[in-house]
Amino acid sequence: MTAEQTRRRPQRYRPERSTTVLRTSDENPLGDVGGRVREGIATWLRSPALDFYALLVIGGLLLGIGLVMVLSSSMIISLGRGESPYAGLISQGRFALIGLPLLVLAALLRPGFYRRMAWPLLLLGFALQMLVFTPLGFGAGGNRNWIRIGSMTLQPSELLKLALAVWIASIVAMKRPLMNQPKHLLFPIAPVIVIALGLVLYGHDLGTAMVMCMLIAGSLWVAGVPRRWFALATAVGVAGVTGMVLTSANRMARITTWLHGECVGSSCYQADHGLMALAEGGWWGVGLGESRQKWGLLPAADNDYIFAVLGEEMGLFGTLGVLALFAALALVLLRMITRIDDLFVQVAVAGISAWLLGQAFTNMMVVTGLLPVLGVPLPFISAGGSALVTSMTALGVLLSFARHEPGAADAIRARVGRVRRGATVVPAPAGAQAAPRSARARRRSAAKAARAASRSSASGASSRGRTTTAGTRGSSPRRGTGTRGGTGARGSTASRAGGGSRARAGGGSRTPAAHPASHAPSRTRRTRGTR
Repeated sequence: MTAEQTRRRPQRYRPERSTTVLRTSDENPLGDVGGRVREGIATWLRSPALDFYALLVIGGLLLGIGLVMVLSSSMIISLGRGESPYAGLISQGRFALIGLPLLVLAALLRPGFYRRMAWPLLLLGFALQMLVFTPLGFGAGGNRNWIRIGSMTLQPSELLKLALAVWIASIVAMKRPLMNQPKHLLFPIAPVIVIALGLVLYGHDLGTAMVMCMLIAGSLWVAGVPRRWFALATAVGVAGVTGMVLTSANRMARITTWLHGECVGSSCYQADHGLMALAEGGWWGVGLGESRQKWGLLPAADNDYIFAVLGEEMGLFGTLGVLALFAALALVLLRMITRIDDLFVQVAVAGISAWLLGQAFTNMMVVTGLLPVLGVPLPFISAGGSALVTSMTALGVLLSFARHEPGAADAIRARVGRVRRGATVVPAPAGAQAAPRSARARRRSAAKAARAASRSSASGASSRGRTTTAGTRGSSPRRGTGTRGGTGARGSTASRAGGGSRARAGGGSRTPAAHPASHAPSRTRRTRGTR
């Protein structure tokens, strides 16, 4: 290209770039972000699958924190016994692996199964609790509440709690119209409660009996039992606890220490060192694994007082985090009670909630000095195989109830590719019309249909081309018959399209056949000219 042609070439238009940023609104450039966030949170909170996912997340977090804290608090104890420093973690992890399939199985079962199995579960709980008073049973710390089968140690009262919650829910759901009549309220609920509490108290386990009383009260309160019955039961319970305290020197010393702050012997040793651990933790803690009280100073550092070790190593924010998880669990369970219409499920959730949450807050109040010392572990966190397995099974039962909330099954089965999250699926009201499709979805469907049509037309054209090629190939000979000239040159082959051909000799030129079919795709063999 010459210089003159370059000058005559039209110049390309280049628009001027603006240095100013274009915004939709100077006051609100990003749009109503707060409104979208509030709308998303509101939709998420209305989701029927929220309870299911929240239980999974909270249970997983509590279980993970428990395994870490058991490892940290039991390392020194295991080394002192000549064992591996990971012995506590291995033991607790083994029970977690036992509880995991039970959790999954309990979550897969339907609520009707638990209602049918209420009596067998209760009888199994009574049978195991009675084994405590046989040669298989043994005691520790003045309480006889364990059995030993081979190398495995079990606490039957933990299973009895779950069985009692399911059984009370089954009886209340069956007798709901008759709950105002005293005879139907007292029988068979009252005799069974007395037997269950009597078996536990006969082994001198006052802490477990108090947790069972919380479970019973929570179940009957949601069942709609009149308040006067609660006042009567409270009076009887206070009288019973007072009698048990007055008849036990150990319990009397604990109560005196808690009320007056006066130590009688070593009654305040555990409580004082628990408060020392919390005080040494401060705001942020001394660091994971750096606790000083677990070096033989704090009794039951990996069990009843594991919350004190957690506060020492993770500080105030660590303890508040655990407290927030249990508070969130309480809110989720309360939401389940208000959303579910089945009375059996409501009462069962209330009983399990009162058991787990009441036991958790009782443990934390004991460690912080708000209650006298009781042998109550922290659910999901304290070391103990029976408590962990039973708590995980109870969590599976709650997951089963959450999975069968109205609209929850559809939301859980929702595919991630069609919705952003399964938790944001809200069931449509009855008789509602389908929502109109967006313009983007319509364009996507139209493009998909156009691609399918083009593929089908292309496949049809290729099949017709193959058919035409096969027909022309069959109508022409494999090799053309040339005309030999006087010079002995070899002639060219005929065209396959029309069968006509022109002989080409020596330096002669070849002319294509004048036939309409000559433009179709064909394979033509050309022969060499005369050498």
